[in-house]
Amino acid sequence: MTSTADSAKNIRPAYTPIGLQPAAPVPTKEERLAFTVRLVRSRADLDKAVTIRHAAYARHMPEFAEKLRQAEALDTEPGVVVLLAESKLDGTPLGTLRIQSNAHMPLKVEQSVTLPRWLRDRPLAEVSRLGIVGGTTGRLVKTVLIKAAFQYCEQDGIEWAIVAARAPLDRDYDRLMFEDLFPEQGFIPMRHGANIPHRVLGFEIDTGHQRWSEANHPLLNFFSYTHHPDIDIRPMREPQWESLFPPSREPLVKPLFQRATV
Repeated sequence: MTSTADSAKNIRPAYTPIGLQPAAPVPTKEERLAFTVRLVRSRADLDKAVTIRHAAYARHMPEFAEKLRQAEALDTEPGVVVLLAESKLDGTPLGTLRIQSNAHMPLKVEQSVTLPRWLRDRPLAEVSRLGIVGGTTGRLVKTVLIKAAFQYCEQDGIEWAIVAARAPLDRDYDRLMFEDLFPEQGFIPMRHGANIPHRVLGFEIDTGHQRWSEANHPLLNFFSYTHHPDIDIRPMREPQWESLFPPSREPLVKPLFQRATV
């Protein structure tokens, strides 16, 4: 699915890799994919995303998937973007996910949990509705979609990415070094999600690269040092978080996470 070593070349990235300062010299390579990842910008795009979303959920949660045959109201709300992965060969949808910022409304997950005090009034984004095709292709599409979501959050000025994940999908986020926001509670029934138990996890965007580097994460090179031109998820507006979330006069108090290694 990726290009051969002969087609890789040293370039300067068109974006700042996760957690790195813009001025930092970063040796990178370029890889081409057999599919593209972009923002949904039309009804036809959204219909494609909904098709793959429903099919993915139907494989594991058929009853819940029936509610996903149509686009959800949240898909088109302000501060929400939907990512779509499409085959270059024929435009077939291969994967999708949704990113909701808290610029205009509370995150969807906040219908079921009260986020820790130190996360409130900060620029956050919830990543949800991840759906992919099956097989080897789906595994690569999933990894690229997650990279694209991280990249979008960084470009949009998001401080923490939040996910609610059911078992066994929560282990995927553990491997990405997300951290449990409610470790003492474990799996929490999601009132907005048919009361299915999920873990609520968070990822601090600014420290992501540093933490992956220190852990020698197996995806470090793919996420931080490889440029994929087939990912085009530039935000449709300039983030204006300063007016939405002005700096607090009180110091930000965060818990001391037990930072996990890979």
